[in-house]
Amino acid sequence: MHNQIAFWRPRLQHLASQYGNGDGAHDISHLERVWTTAQHLLTSHPGADALVVMAACYLHDLINPPKDSPNRAQASSLSAQEAQSQLTKLDFPKEQLAAVAHAIEAHSFSAGIPAKTIEAMIVQDADRIDALGAIGLARMFHIGGQLGRVLAHGIDPLATQRPLDDKAYALDHIETKLRHLPSSMKTEAGRKLAETRLGFLMQFRDQFISEWQVETGEAS
Repeated sequence: MHNQIAFWRPRLQHLASQYGNGDGAHDISHLERVWTTAQHLLTSHPGADALVVMAACYLHDLINPPKDSPNRAQASSLSAQEAQSQLTKLDFPKEQLAAVAHAIEAHSFSAGIPAKTIEAMIVQDADRIDALGAIGLARMFHIGGQLGRVLAHGIDPLATQRPLDDKAYALDHIETKLRHLPSSMKTEAGRKLAETRLGFLMQFRDQFISEWQVETGEAS
């Protein structure tokens, strides 16, 4: 298996690098981080097919419309189809193509496709973990800026007296989605890592709020 990983990794990296829409939150560095995290999770699941996991990690964002696109929910299925097509041209093992496609389809939060294999569970967990911690925060604000969202609500950043709205306020995304990601993890190793990174994220939010309140004159 090690020889297969060494053989296919540069080919998958090259294939993935041919795609992209200039989104710094879903670029080749994101793919590398997802694969690195997946390798950590694989140590707890030695029976999983590492080649399938690696291929899905590198190719899960081949088709990546903007977060606010009406086609967003179809992105993972489109990426799976494109990955199968391109891997077939590269003579990727045919018996593993369907497993790669499923892992790509199931990684997406918005698609809501259940992960039915351990490989798909690992890829899904690894991708969601990248939305947490320091990197996750950077990605959250990066995407928020792309979509024209302000950092936070001016006088009620914690939404104590208003509905949460992460389409308007980037900070709201922590409460609407990110803080719930650890409970969505399919592997125990993924859950533990996600909880650790969520702890950092919540500490950041507390510090952000304390500074934001001072800036807006809301400090007691």
